[in-house]
Amino acid sequence: MTSFPDVAEHTAKPTALIVHAHPEPNSFSNAQMRSARSSLQDQGYYVKTIYLYEKNWSPVLDRSEFPSAATYFKPQAEQLAAANAETLAAEVRADLEALLDADLLVLSFPLWWFSLPAILKGWIDRVFVMGAVFGGEHGLFNQAALAGHKAVLLITTGGSPDSFGEGHRFGVLNTHLFHIHLGMLRFVGYDVLEPIVTYGPAHLDADNRDAALSAVHDAFEQISTRPALSLGTPTRP
Repeated sequence: MTSFPDVAEHTAKPTALIVHAHPEPNSFSNAQMRSARSSLQDQGYYVKTIYLYEKNWSPVLDRSEFPSAATYFKPQAEQLAAANAETLAAEVRADLEALLDADLLVLSFPLWWFSLPAILKGWIDRVFVMGAVFGGEHGLFNQAALAGHKAVLLITTGGSPDSFGEGHRFGVLNTHLFHIHLGMLRFVGYDVLEPIVTYGPAHLDADNRDAALSAVHDAFEQISTRPALSLGTPTRP
């Protein structure tokens, strides 16, 4: 399911795109996403929400997406050709348009294997189209299509806050997230904000769960002033 409010609402409002990846509608991750969305809407954002599991999104970028692909299949080359010819798959084109339109991208997901769920990685593989968000007429980092836009990760973890940190059993969370922050988001131009994290929600009682959801709401109330990570702009060696 993709939730897009009426386009007429959008005229003079900042836009946020939330891409949500959790298979259980009653999960804390889903409640956390709704709290973030409510906070953004309260501030006047026009919010689009993509529910990847309800949408039954295919995470596989393969030859079937490009009927006229060359004998030797190079996915990014085919993306570039399809972007130039305006022949991208309809579901990719729709989400790409929403991505390019959004001032703020929120990737909402549970931390699985210290990374993001496969369905969300596959959304990035297919929707971060070469020739549309980077490459082709666009460069990388500050020259990419999404330069000047903001992105933030909205995460739940299985481990408690004490599990993460220098010298702790799971290590520093932002170290695990570096490949997302730099290699996916900063790479295509985003200013990447500090992630918004609820640690170990499965272990919270009802009162602490409510407090955690309120903390998420409050964090998004301050999203315009949330610090960006110091990822820099890597240069060629």
